Amino acid sequence: MIREQLKRRITQAIQVAQVAGDLPPFDVPAFTVDHPRQAQLGDYSASVAMQLARPAHMPPAQIAERIADRLALDGMAAVDTAGAYLNFRLSPQYLTDQVDRILAAGAAWGNIDIGAGKSVQVEHGSANPTGPLTVASGRNVVIGDTLANALSAAGYTVQREWYVNDAGNQIRHFGESVYARYAQALGVDEPFPEDGYQGDYINDIAKAVIDKDGDRYLKMPRADARRALGKLGIDSIMDGVRASLARVGIHHDNFFSERSLYESGRFERVLPLLRDKGLLVEYDGALWFSEDGSPIRNSEGRGEKPENAVKKNEAVQVVVIRSPKVIAEPSERPTYFASDIAYVWDKLVERHFDRAIYVWGEDHQGDVPRLMAVTRALGLDTSRIVLLIYRFITLMRNGQEVRMGKRSGNIITLDDVVDEVGADATRFVLLSRSIDTKIVFDLDLVKKQSDENPVYYVQYAHARISSILRKAREESGDNKAGAARQSQSTGAGYQFAHPSELALIRKLLELEEVVEQVATQLQPHHFTTYAQSLATTFSAFYRDCRVLGEAPEVSAARMKLVQATRATLARTLALMGMSAPERM
Repeated sequence: MIREQLKRRITQAIQVAQVAGDLPPFDVPAFTVDHPRQAQLGDYSASVAMQLARPAHMPPAQIAERIADRLALDGMAAVDTAGAYLNFRLSPQYLTDQVDRILAAGAAWGNIDIGAGKSVQVEHGSANPTGPLTVASGRNVVIGDTLANALSAAGYTVQREWYVNDAGNQIRHFGESVYARYAQALGVDEPFPEDGYQGDYINDIAKAVIDKDGDRYLKMPRADARRALGKLGIDSIMDGVRASLARVGIHHDNFFSERSLYESGRFERVLPLLRDKGLLVEYDGALWFSEDGSPIRNSEGRGEKPENAVKKNEAVQVVVIRSPKVIAEPSERPTYFASDIAYVWDKLVERHFDRAIYVWGEDHQGDVPRLMAVTRALGLDTSRIVLLIYRFITLMRNGQEVRMGKRSGNIITLDDVVDEVGADATRFVLLSRSIDTKIVFDLDLVKKQSDENPVYYVQYAHARISSILRKAREESGDNKAGAARQSQSTGAGYQFAHPSELALIRKLLELEEVVEQVATQLQPHHFTTYAQSLATTFSAFYRDCRVLGEAPEVSAARMKLVQATRATLARTLALMGMSAPERM
């Protein structure tokens, strides 16, 4: 990346100045090269001289001058100083050469190597398998998938995982709901549970079971039948989830079963690590995790609800195994937190991921201190865990909010939204704000084919560029003579100089920085911002600089710039998981 090149050259200049005696000996500290706030100051700026004032015992402005005198930029940029700042302006020839670099990179354009092959797991989606994938959960999977794309582009080895919550008390409620609808469909007067799942999809699952197995489950003990139907229901839901994910171009490398944490013995292997440290406490028939081993102060918490969040500076105390007085069935007594204990151990110790990223909805905010506390208690480095908490969405149609809820059956599925506005528009909107900002998803706006619609604006820019390239091929003649003329006019020797040409090249070069920004800040909305900015910058270039009909070397060079723009826009759309249409 350009910033890294400039950092290396600044470091070399400091070292050369030290050898020459212009600067005293000291270790060069870590420093940054950024874009200046005011464009007239240049393309990049570094304030390293301010950091060096104390070790060098010199005024920052004097240090900056001495570094500038020793900089070997080899035509890459011009440097000037403004007080303590080193300001760089990339040269037109350097910018011209970057167009060929972009085209030579092809589909790998934008790739960087800050990850150096380190392994990262991105666990995303993981919605309870008690109903179809909702548009609310759609934000989760789109965030996770785009982050995985960015991390891969940044040089990390990435695994994408969905955690299937197929164990515990909630699954019992789900199985009871399926059993009730199953029995009712077979003419049995079976009451529906008060806290059951009301959606029509429960009826669909029950009907599918009847079509395949008839009344087989009515002949089984009720508890066994409920468990069996619950498992069949989960399998059915997960088949639907996979199909919904495929519609928006999302795949997972692994679907990890919560139940497997117990069936494989992982949970039993981890528990002694906490017990031996005196951090598991028996209280009121339940087994608690107490971060500091102190007596339990609250017998009401069940360890699953956000309202039981840990207060500031308060040691974490949370239920691991519920009391048999609360839950009779032993397999249903472990809480979500119990599974979290075994799961984090599995990620970091048994599967050796260098880093584990969890994408969680805002309703899991209260779980963050608990997971971090038990990670510390297990002797693991908490910096290896990243918990991303995203805000939910508000879905709007005709100016009114559309409400959603699995239990009530009032569900707006991801498929519903994709059917209405398309997969690309769905992804773009769900990425369009920082993860800690609530999104208002206006279905009416997203269907508009105008510049008011950011999805349309970005994709139309790619289609428009493709149209320009098709027109150029037609004008050059789709024949051997035309191809020969085109090959002779490559734009070699032409140096971009028009402000709109140079502005467009600068914008293209930002893609590497945006990939770094998304991969380090874990905020994928930067891609949508960049895509819109790139489309706007291209429009200004095309307005100001005629591509076809100029002198052959000018047209050829500008055609290469148009091709580089298409490649960059297509790559950005691909990183967001979106298509790059040739026509619209």
